[in-house]
Amino acid sequence: MVARFKRAQYAQLSLLGVLFMTNAKEFRFLGQTLPKITIGYGLMLVAWGALFSVGSESITSWIPSMIGAPILLSGLVAQLKPGARKAVMHIAVLFGLLAFLGGFRFFAALGSEGGLFGKPTAALSQLMLLITGGLYTFGCVQSFRAARASRESE
Repeated sequence: MVARFKRAQYAQLSLLGVLFMTNAKEFRFLGQTLPKITIGYGLMLVAWGALFSVGSESITSWIPSMIGAPILLSGLVAQLKPGARKAVMHIAVLFGLLAFLGGFRFFAALGSEGGLFGKPTAALSQLMLLITGGLYTFGCVQSFRAARASRESE
C-alpha cells in the first residue's frame, strides 16, 4: 500500500495491523514518534540481554544488549538534539537492521538435533531479534520515506 502525503494532510495506513500516522510535522509509528520508539526499543534490548544473560557463561547472550545500547544512545541524542536527529536515526536503523539480520540465526537450528528450540533461551532471543528488528527497521524506513515526501512537497 503506497500513499502520497501532502502538507498538513493526515493519513493512516494499516499494514499487517501496524498503524502509521504522518503529517507535515512528524511521522508516528505505533502512535509514537520514532525517537521515543528508538529509546524504548533500545531499553528493551538492553534489559532483555541483561535478564537472559544472568547465569550464562556465553558472551553471545549479551548480543541484544550490545545492539540495544547504540540504539538507546541514538534515540536519546535524537530526542535531545533535534539537529542531529537525521544522522543518529540512520545510525540507529543500521543497528536495527543488524538485529533483524542476526535474528535469522534462529533458522540455523532447523537441521540440528534439538531443532529450533534445542537451546530455548538462545532461540527466543534470536526470534525476538528477528521480529522486533524487522518491525523497527520497517518503521524507520517508513519514517525516512515520509520525511522525504514531506520535504519534496514543501
